[in-house]
Amino acid sequence: MTRVAGIDCGTNSIRLLVADVHPETGELIELDRRMTIVRLGQGVDKTGRLAPEALERTFAACREYAAVIKELGAEKLRFVATSASRDAENRDDFVSGVLDILGVEPEVISGDQEAEFSFTGATAELHGTEKYLVVDIGGGSTEFVVGNKHVEAARSVDIGCVRLTERHVRSDPPAADEIAAIRADIRAALDLAERTVPIREAETLVGLAGSVTTVAAIALGLPEYRSEEIHHSRISYEKVEEIVTSLLGSTHAERAAIPVMHPGRVDVIVSGALVLLEIMERTGAREVVVSEHDILDGIALSVA
Repeated sequence: MTRVAGIDCGTNSIRLLVADVHPETGELIELDRRMTIVRLGQGVDKTGRLAPEALERTFAACREYAAVIKELGAEKLRFVATSASRDAENRDDFVSGVLDILGVEPEVISGDQEAEFSFTGATAELHGTEKYLVVDIGGGSTEFVVGNKHVEAARSVDIGCVRLTERHVRSDPPAADEIAAIRADIRAALDLAERTVPIREAETLVGLAGSVTTVAAIALGLPEYRSEEIHHSRISYEKVEEIVTSLLGSTHAERAAIPVMHPGRVDVIVSGALVLLEIMERTGAREVVVSEHDILDGIALSVA
């Protein structure tokens, strides 16, 4: 077994996984997994730059993660950065800051690489023979990946819970025209994804990331966020539709009062949940299999 660390820095959150990994079998024993909402992508869609306060929040999380990695004695570290840092003019500030703190440069990966890591992490424990559609709904982008043991087709499109919220939402709760604008963006992105990824051909929909796991936690009626109960849960289309309808009519305060809602997700969960619902409607999926294992697990496996 090799002790490795993987960091996934997205538009909304930064996450760490330290694990012992068998490089041949892919067996992964988790030692530490944590997530911090840093909103690195704050304002990027509008300004094209990473905000100074967003960078500082991210660097603070990096300092915390550096201490954990040192304490657990990980032999190798891979730091992967996704949508927000791909789009920003001043991404060199981000790269140099991470290098100073962690001793490695963040790899600003392509959407296709992001899709590959997400698929590997999400399906490593699934041993079915059917074709999977893995969807990773992030803050700035959503990845669509179709395959079984290997990726057959993948596409990253620029719809994510932070990007859609910043672009369209001004009211509390969101107004009808704002919701319509979000849906229009999602549908246009789905049209784009379908040009290269046969999303309707997959038999099983697998959903990743915070928007999906939060919807699952609400659907399961959990009194608090419990990863072990959320992982591999199956949430029906009808239940997702019911939750989205409820979220669309709720205020910020009402969403914040939901026991499983992370404070950093309160303002963006409506857009994220809408992305999931629109995907299920487009593909005809009757349920979504929810995975707590995703790009982070794929990164750790790639290090080993």
